[in-house]
Order: sequence, then structure tokens, then C-alpha cells
Amino acid sequence: MVELEFRDKTKALIDSLKNICAHYGLGNDGNEFKIITQTFLYKFLNDKFAYEAKKIDEKVAKAEKWEEALVAMSEDDLEMLQLQMGGDTARLKPHHFISYLFSQQNTPDFAKLFDDTLMDIAITNNDVFAVKTDGGAKVVLFDRISQYIADESKRDAFCRAIINKLVEFSFERIFTQKFDFYATIFEYLIKDYNSNSGGKYAEYYTPHAVARIMAAILVPEEQQGKIKNVSCYDPSAGSGTLLMNVAHAIGENRCSIYTQDISQKSSNLLRLNLILNNLVHSIPNVIQGNTVLHPYHKDGKELKRFDYIVSNPPFKMDFSDFRDELDSKENKARFFAGIPKIKAKAKDKMEIYQLFLQHIIRSLKPGGKAAVVVPTGFITAQSGIDKGIRKYLVDHKMLAGVVSMPSNIFATTGTNVSILFMDDNNKDEVVLIDASNLGEKVKDGKNQKTVLTPDEEQDIIEAFNYKDTIEDFSVAVSYNEIEAKNYSLSAGQYFDVKIEYVDISPEQFAEKMRGFSSNLENLFNQSRDLEVEIKNQLNGLKI
Repeated sequence: MVELEFRDKTKALIDSLKNICAHYGLGNDGNEFKIITQTFLYKFLNDKFAYEAKKIDEKVAKAEKWEEALVAMSEDDLEMLQLQMGGDTARLKPHHFISYLFSQQNTPDFAKLFDDTLMDIAITNNDVFAVKTDGGAKVVLFDRISQYIADESKRDAFCRAIINKLVEFSFERIFTQKFDFYATIFEYLIKDYNSNSGGKYAEYYTPHAVARIMAAILVPEEQQGKIKNVSCYDPSAGSGTLLMNVAHAIGENRCSIYTQDISQKSSNLLRLNLILNNLVHSIPNVIQGNTVLHPYHKDGKELKRFDYIVSNPPFKMDFSDFRDELDSKENKARFFAGIPKIKAKAKDKMEIYQLFLQHIIRSLKPGGKAAVVVPTGFITAQSGIDKGIRKYLVDHKMLAGVVSMPSNIFATTGTNVSILFMDDNNKDEVVLIDASNLGEKVKDGKNQKTVLTPDEEQDIIEAFNYKDTIEDFSVAVSYNEIEAKNYSLSAGQYFDVKIEYVDISPEQFAEKMRGFSSNLENLFNQSRDLEVEIKNQLNGLKI
């Protein structure tokens, strides 16, 4: 009940911030998401600081107004308090608090004070909270928010409206909530801003069912809480849905996250997701940049290798402007199965997922595990790069299996998808699952999508993890069997062909044979009649 109450209040705060944006002409504006996410983040960091300070200092906890207790502290005491806080708490000064800005809202140039405060927090926390680009530049925590209001005369009022909303409600009591709470809040926060309609490098939203299945297979229940000090990587991270699920299964304090994504918007959303999920220690590993062209995470000149990799890469995209740069001696080992050619008439259909897939294979540690969303066509292609990648996985015995998902599991694309699982330790049987008939069809705006029930998700997870053979659903096959089927990873090709046997009496058998004989005689008669008719027609033509 308490969780629902706070979830509703948190959603109400997000809605009120969106209403303010709409009132000042920024509804559905390209900059609205920056304002919403950054003001939400400012509020979250402010209340997290209060929460941590109260846990450490009894005077602060008992004070009627915690901010005043902190203002009364000497600089040395305040610094000591901050040193005792965890690394996921931003370093704030008394003039950074929301209550201070609230008290100053009637001063001239309040918008400038508001912006200066956010920028000062960003600079103070740059070492931990800044996202890097592949060129080494830092993308700081906050922008100057009032700059997005074109009419300068309205900027003070806009910032006052925001600060008055932020002061009304405290997040402090939500910091005891679990992963699912934050996943729901994050999804609600970004739902209007994270879609695949944003141009060439658009953000693709991965359904939670896919993320949960990937995490539960990569980190089975019996291993949860036992894994530690591992690295998790996503080379096309988006807003981080896949990584958050895997990190939660492992334990947020037992793993480090590494990412790269070409989209600045995605990198900012991912940073927010890491902050919400107690993974601040991984923010320095968040890189904004082109993974295919400039992979950032390296050990010396070689690609860095990771314990766990998850990815939902873009499937088809025009990368003709840098395709030839990839075809170099340095990339021969990385793109071992080849680089897609530039298509003469459909450049936008170049198979960029093939590059991500090969990059992932090369980025996997010995003994590592990976799960990648691929177009279902990948698992059966009879030639080319797709087959070359499958052959490599079979020859090196590093496959775990494939789950072919229902159509429209992604509401925004009609492409059928499968999840390819790799496990460098799996030298035995490979699990192939055909889940294409599962799920319920639901409307999602103008689109239709398929939603798996919790029981169906569990059926997939258990069949995979226990290597169950279930009629027309799952099968466990050897590497030799896969090789014999031209490296096909389609479950249906390995299902037993069913032949129904029915016991009948000699009399019934004789009756069936008479029926067959009669049918054959009729067919022969029809054939002779047709032959005579054709001959007559030909004779008529000769006359």
C-alpha cells in the first residue's frame, strides 16, 4: 500500500512537471525531456542527500528542518559527513538545496540563480556523474534549463513554477523501495521520450518481458547472490533496460556496468537509470559514441572483454558513410564473418546488427555469457555473414541456445525477433525454443503488440535453464546435430515429426484398399477421356 502511494505521488510529480512545460509552450518540444529528466534528477539527488545525512548524523535526523541543521555545520563537519556518505550520493552544498532556492525565488534573475545552482552541482560532481564521449569530452549532469524558454521575460516564472513543485513532496521514503519500483518510475518518466521514431540513430525500447527472460537465463535463480566482481556490457545500451535487469539479478553492488551508445539522449537517460538503481559507481564507464566505428572500452589495443553482455542492437541502418573505414586490417579479427556490403538501392537496410553481433562475440571473456536480440531471419539464413557467425559459434562451442519470440513483441516493429544466448562454458547441448505461439495481442496506441503472461515467461525460462524437451515448444540438441542441419538454430527443424497410428481390422483395411482402387480407376478413366478429347481437338486443327 505504501509503495503504491509513493509510486502514485512520484508519477504525479512527473505529470506536474510536464504540465509546467506545456504551460510555457514546451509540451512535446524536443527539449522537454531534458527539462523533465534533469529537474527530476535534481530532486532525487537533493532528497537522497537528506536521506543519507539523516542516517549518519542524529542531529540532522532529529532537526525540524534538516537543511538548517546542515547550514549550521562547520565546513569541516560538513565535509566529514559527506565523506561518510556512499559514492552514489552527490556532493551538495547548502546553497544547492531545493529549500534554499525556494527561499530565494523572489530575487531578481531567479532563472540565472536556478541555472547557476544546477551547473555548480554538475561541476562539483563532475568526476563521478559525468558521461564521457568516445573523444574524451565530458557530458555534465545538468544543462541551463531556463535557456529552453525562448521568451526571456518568462524564464524566472518558469523556474519558480518548477521549484514550487519540487518542494511539495519528498522522495526520502522511497529509497527503501526495490528494483521493480524504480523500473516502473523510470519507464513512466521516459515513456514519451524513448521511441524508435527519432531518426537515423533512434532509441529502441526493449520490452520488460525480453529483459526479464534474458536476465533470468543469464543469471539463473540458484546463482543469484553468489556471483561477485563481474563486468556487464552493452554496446548499444539505449536507456539501459537490459543492463538494469541483469545487474539486479547479479546484485547492484556485485557488478560494474560498461556501455556505449551513439545517442547523447540515450546516454543521459542511462545515467539517470544508473543513479536510480544504485549503480552510480558505473557512470564513468558510460560512453557516448559509435561502438562499431570507435569502440571505446579496450585493454591496450585489444577490445576489453566482459563477463556478461546484453544487447538489443539496431537491426538495419545506413552505415555506408563509414562502412569502408571498417574494412581494415585492424578489424579483420573483430569482423571475422565479414562486413555487409553497401546496398545499391536500399542503403537503410544494411544489416548493422551483424557488426554488433561479431563485436559482442569478440568482447566476451573466456567463460562469459551473452544474450542478444536478433531478427529471426538470422537463425536460418543459408549463406552469407549470418551463417558465418552461426558456424563460428558452433565450431567454438559457445552457444547456449535461442528463444524465438512471438511476432509484434516489439510494438514499434513488425520484425520477428529471437534472443540468441551464448555461453562459452556450454560444450554440451544447445536449447532451442519456439515461443512464437505464446502471448496475448493488445493495442499499444496505433500499434498492436504481443504481451507474454508471467506464466509464459516462466515456462520459457524453466525450459531453457533445465534443457527440457517439450513437444512443439523446446528441444535440446547437440552441436553435431546443428552442423548437420546447415547450422540452423530454428527449433522447428529439430522437433520430432509425428505420425499417427490407428489400429483397424482386416475388413476395414480391405474396405480402404477398395476405396483407393476405385479412386485410382476413376482418375485413370478421367485421364483417358482427357487424352481422347485433346486428340480430337488436334485433329480438328489439322483439318
